[in-house]
Amino acid sequence: MTEDSHDAASHENVPSRQRKRFPGISSRAYEHPADRSALVALRKLSGFDTIFKAMSGLLPERSLRLLFLSDSVRVSDVQFAHLHTMLLDACYILDLEKVPSMYVAQNPTPNAMCIGLDEPIIVVNTGLVELLDEEEMRAVVGHEVGHALSGHSVYRTILLFLTNIALKVAWIPLGNVAIMAIVSALREWFRKSELSADRAGLLVGQDPQASMRGLMKIAGGNHLHEMNVDAFLEQAREYEAAGDLRDSVLKILNILPRTHPFTTVRAAELKKWGESRDFQRIMDGHYPRRTEDKDTSVSDSFRDSASHYADSVRTSKDPLMKLVGDIAGGAGDIGGKLRDRFTGGSSGNAGGSGGGGAGGDSTNGNGAKPADDGK
Repeated sequence: MTEDSHDAASHENVPSRQRKRFPGISSRAYEHPADRSALVALRKLSGFDTIFKAMSGLLPERSLRLLFLSDSVRVSDVQFAHLHTMLLDACYILDLEKVPSMYVAQNPTPNAMCIGLDEPIIVVNTGLVELLDEEEMRAVVGHEVGHALSGHSVYRTILLFLTNIALKVAWIPLGNVAIMAIVSALREWFRKSELSADRAGLLVGQDPQASMRGLMKIAGGNHLHEMNVDAFLEQAREYEAAGDLRDSVLKILNILPRTHPFTTVRAAELKKWGESRDFQRIMDGHYPRRTEDKDTSVSDSFRDSASHYADSVRTSKDPLMKLVGDIAGGAGDIGGKLRDRFTGGSSGNAGGSGGGGAGGDSTNGNGAKPADDGK
């Protein structure tokens, strides 16, 4: 969809308040570093390329489209017109030329998804439509358009079909193990991709409070008068810092079956990004363009991801992450003391330089490892 065709559509598609547009924006502008590194790790997983190529050729995408066409309501200017307006608006803001098809499916679970191989399809459950107000829903539509712009729909579709296959071949030990390894890696990536799409939703809605409200409602239902954003975010801080190493392991076990991160964690991550200099630069019009994507370096992206993980380990209050940081810091101190021992430096200086310099380098090394070990 071009700017001219948007303008020609009519003025009812213009949002109720002025929002900034991001012509030619690359998905790199809003992608979470953990999303990129998880995708790199997924693609390196043994057997993934083979399964990906096979599934890409075998998946019945036409039947998928016919299914939604026959058993849900297609969003248009005469059906769920307010969602249609939001979809056009989101595509206009993120400069997505081809507007995806959108369907509303009867399902009380408040959820939405973007699937499809050749062309993305956005599906929104009635539970979500009935739960959210206009500005909250605008962020959700932007979230799904962000998935489409990032190309997430392909991997999401394969995840859906592989999950179904895994259930059917559960009685075959080796076959199930092989498929579940891919499914687990896909789920880990998809959880991280949700953090990226949340950012896209904020760029479209440009209303941080609406994004926070939407996540609170997904967690606690339509009882805003009983909820508080600050208290909700405090839950995320308490969750991160709570308990001992046993709780850290339980957190990992709790998240493994899920396709989405925990809602409080999503809210805390989005709030942090919404207050960052990176977000403000995008709002000021300084962001990477899609025309520059071909010139980007994969190694640079991975280094950014490693740096993000290093910062996460260093600043996390989770007991397991603190242990990793303490081990890294201890290794740095030992390295500094040994270096000073052989170069004649004082032990007092060794502690200071070792903890800062070598400790920082060691943490960067550990920062890269969670991206590899967690897949």
